[in-house]
Amino acid sequence: MLTIGRVRRVNWSRGLDWLIVLVTGIFFAIAWPTLHVTHSVSAPIQPVVAALAAGPFILIRANPALGWAISAISALVIPIAFASTPGNEIPWQVVHILVLLPLLFAVSLRTALPIVGVAWVSTVLLFVANMGPGARAGWTVLLTATVVVALLVRWLVLSRRQLAEQEEVSELERARRTVLEEKARIARDLHDVVAHHMSLVVVQAQTAAYRVPDVSPSARAEFESIGATAREALNEIRGILGVLRSDGVGPEHAPQPGTAQVEELLEGSLRAGVPLSWNINGDRSAISETTGLAVYRILQESLSNASRHAPGAPVRVTIEYGLALVSLSVVNEAATAPQQVSHDATGGSGIGGMRDRALAVGGLLTATPRAEGGFEVMAQLPVGVVAGFAHHSA
Repeated sequence: MLTIGRVRRVNWSRGLDWLIVLVTGIFFAIAWPTLHVTHSVSAPIQPVVAALAAGPFILIRANPALGWAISAISALVIPIAFASTPGNEIPWQVVHILVLLPLLFAVSLRTALPIVGVAWVSTVLLFVANMGPGARAGWTVLLTATVVVALLVRWLVLSRRQLAEQEEVSELERARRTVLEEKARIARDLHDVVAHHMSLVVVQAQTAAYRVPDVSPSARAEFESIGATAREALNEIRGILGVLRSDGVGPEHAPQPGTAQVEELLEGSLRAGVPLSWNINGDRSAISETTGLAVYRILQESLSNASRHAPGAPVRVTIEYGLALVSLSVVNEAATAPQQVSHDATGGSGIGGMRDRALAVGGLLTATPRAEGGFEVMAQLPVGVVAGFAHHSA
């Protein structure tokens, strides 16, 4: 549909250009043979004078101000350079007037208002100076009416265009409100399905030591770890729900974890029972927020995969904050349980989601099984987001 509309506009534009050329040719064909009726001009010069009278019309669409200027200057010079024939009371050919008036209308319709004012005043003075006393008032009214009508048409078109733009903005606003309402509905559903049950997990973990008799210190610590992990997950869910419910607040404006929270994530996994060790080197102060978020999410997903697919296996985390790159390595040994689930056999975003996060900031990620058993995730991310890569929000 857009292509058809564009073709129609092009055809209409070309047709209008050819019509202007045709009308200009007709004006010239009339002006040349009839020039001797109004002015005493030698035969060799007649085509030139006729072209000055009719030719400027060809600029009515391309450059009306220039066309009007040529026509007005010609109207000023011709009565001075060439005498009128006996009995001719009009200083110009009728064709010249028929060209000058549409050009004045086009100038008033399309050019800046100061240019319109100059063209109107100059044309009125030109007619007042060359017309007879009885015709001056009538021509002044006609020229003024031409300018006024053109300005009215101009303002009408402008108001219609502004109305169309406002309607488009209103339509976009309605679409935006629909999206916000849908986001709010999703937030309510998530809250009902996830946040409520997560809250029950937190409450049960915190009260288990008091409800269950003879709880050992190790079991009490385990319940505390479960409660802490569940609270952290619940806080993140509430943050996402807050973004979904916000009016006009994009995900990029929501608080997001980064490199400053990496140690908390590692310590939380250690409290949850993951046999974890880590080594972090370098200065993280130069890491961009987007890269920091990618580091945190990749590490979070890697630790989750390791604890889910290789329970009880030792996990080693190495992070190097370099001057240009952040290197992240998460290695887990073979599972201590007899069955080990593939890292790809999960319902979450998994390895594909981690790769997407790395690519989103201009980095690379590999996730492969190790020959001696276990699994290894390695990522290299730029310190700052590479130009041309879209930000990846949580």
